[in-house]
Amino acid sequence: MKTPIFPLLLGLLISSSSWAGQDHSEILSGPFASGSEVTSQCIECHEEHATAFMKSSHWTWELEQQLPDRTVKRGKKNTINNFCVAVSSNEPRCTSCHAGYGWKDNNFDFNDMTKVDCLICHDTTGTYVKDPAGAGEVAAKANLTRVAQNVGRPVRDNCGSCHFFGGGGDGVKHGDLDSSMSYPDKATDVHMDTDGNDFQCQDCHVTQDHQITGNAMGVSPGGDNPIGCSNCHEAEPHKKAKLNQHSQAIACQTCHIPVFAKNEPTKMSWDWSTAGSDRPQTVDQYGKHSYMKKKGDFVWAKSVTPEYAWYNGKADAYMPGDKMDAKVTTKLTYPLGSISDPQAKIAPFKVHTGKQIFDKKHNIFITPKVFGKGGYWKTFDWAKAAELGMQQNATMVEKGISFSGEYGFAATEMWWPINHMVSPKSAALQCKDCHNAKGGRLDWQALGYDGDPMKNKTGVRHAR
Repeated sequence: MKTPIFPLLLGLLISSSSWAGQDHSEILSGPFASGSEVTSQCIECHEEHATAFMKSSHWTWELEQQLPDRTVKRGKKNTINNFCVAVSSNEPRCTSCHAGYGWKDNNFDFNDMTKVDCLICHDTTGTYVKDPAGAGEVAAKANLTRVAQNVGRPVRDNCGSCHFFGGGGDGVKHGDLDSSMSYPDKATDVHMDTDGNDFQCQDCHVTQDHQITGNAMGVSPGGDNPIGCSNCHEAEPHKKAKLNQHSQAIACQTCHIPVFAKNEPTKMSWDWSTAGSDRPQTVDQYGKHSYMKKKGDFVWAKSVTPEYAWYNGKADAYMPGDKMDAKVTTKLTYPLGSISDPQAKIAPFKVHTGKQIFDKKHNIFITPKVFGKGGYWKTFDWAKAAELGMQQNATMVEKGISFSGEYGFAATEMWWPINHMVSPKSAALQCKDCHNAKGGRLDWQALGYDGDPMKNKTGVRHAR
């Protein structure tokens, strides 16, 4: 195993810097009535840090990136997903996870440095809480003076306060990120094992000038800021040559993350078309809602076997206003690569399926207003929610698209790469898991093979 020199040096630099362990009780005396008041004092010494942060996607919620056929600006700000559908028009709820204060509508000022939320990443008390529907503002119960006086380096809980709970609950979106990753044991994740390596997020997501490496494919399919196992591990880490040969075409995660959602269930499907019914609310075997009038039907699962696809680090995505065909399943994000692509490897994914509202006349997906005044969760009126949502969506306004008055529901899927919850090597996949007479977990023909390459003796990669 190679020593990750750059992360190590960076960690030493940060840990020895004057601010990291400094007592801020005399510098930040308080009392503070708002998060912005804290930031105003922070930037008296750290203006350059705030300036750098405001260039990051954690602040802008968008990046310019290259899709196969076009250059786009894409991020959480304008992505259409098959969970709560869109940030736009639902800002006060969705932007509770923004690293800023007050993003309640399209008028938010991204140039106002006092709106940067320093505490969400640098709180060490574990008591800093955002208002879940407050446009990123601090919850009233938070003691801002105590939090501000006890800032330090981020730990997993800082990142996890948003990334573990994306989509409205614990483990909803990613499948490999949930509350169990705050203090995981070795069986859950060998890297973050609190009795072992005890990695913090930034040990892999190396950060410089507040620019955090790594992109979520769902919002950043361009894949322009990657991290990977080879940052720390040798390209051929196995003692057996056959295993190293496999690593030329198979991602490390494929064998070393046999299942995801190990401890907490993850949402696998969301059907909006059934919302609004007066059916009784139901709960599944995991204690999770399987039907809610506000949101429709859900399917949750634990210890999920991933789906597999060739992935070259790039992806394609549906953008607001793109045409869709209601007769087929629309892939909102999906990996790029093939058996004949030398840059691609077979990688594991969570595939989340959905059924969501679209405009029958324009043949585009709608960004409905579900939260707040006039929203679906108040009115249970899809036509009104669609009209308001399209009016408040900046992208739709720019393109001159308004709701036609006709809507339906269409099938979608989103592909989420699985990178966390790495199992101990003793629990890694074995040959028989993929190669056996009864068929293994890989669909060889879907991956471009004539059949099991071991049986056909065609090697781990071949072109058709």
